[in-house]
Amino acid sequence: MDANKKAIIEKRIMKTGENLRKNNMEFHYAPTAADVKGIVENLLNEGDVITHGGTVSMEECGIRTLIQSDKYNYLDRSKVAPEEVPELYRKAFFADVYISSTNAITEDGVLYNVDGNSNRIAAIAFGPKSVIIIAGYNKIVRDLDEAEIRVKTEAAPPNCVRLSCKTPCAETGECISLSKADHEMADGCKGDGRICCNYLISAQQRHKNRIKVILVGEELGY
Repeated sequence: MDANKKAIIEKRIMKTGENLRKNNMEFHYAPTAADVKGIVENLLNEGDVITHGGTVSMEECGIRTLIQSDKYNYLDRSKVAPEEVPELYRKAFFADVYISSTNAITEDGVLYNVDGNSNRIAAIAFGPKSVIIIAGYNKIVRDLDEAEIRVKTEAAPPNCVRLSCKTPCAETGECISLSKADHEMADGCKGDGRICCNYLISAQQRHKNRIKVILVGEELGY
């Protein structure tokens, strides 16, 4: 990456990180995806029960190989039968550590997430003792209005393709609601494949440093 562009990106990351701290979230900066693994390892304790949401960013940083270690008790949903997955989702509430990405982070330190099954946003909000958020700088937005547009154009459409959900956005590349001049945050398609069902805005936290955000100086995930 061009050094001048990188310098501006880092300024935006640090501004966002300072506001995350003001909102009682722990902030870490990883210059590259390769640096994330070491930060995550330092946030784990031997014997921790660990699980995660369906996060592309985590995979891109090689975190799965870390948590598969015998040092941890990894609740791996890829290792259970489909009918057992809902029960594993419930077990996540009792985990020591939940790893996820986020759909967007505002510059004033607020996390914005939208889910279909909603096991991910439920665990971010309550349950696991520690939540680790891994996000590339591409997830940073100015405000919640921009966060909404980001989900409708950059996050939901590729995730619907990844998950083989038959939605208008998977075909057109953006939420059908954007065709309306006065669209609202929760507007969207009405099909069974819709993944934008529940919305979570994480502002200042009551439990300081329960949520730990690792912002990465590279683009990650959707």
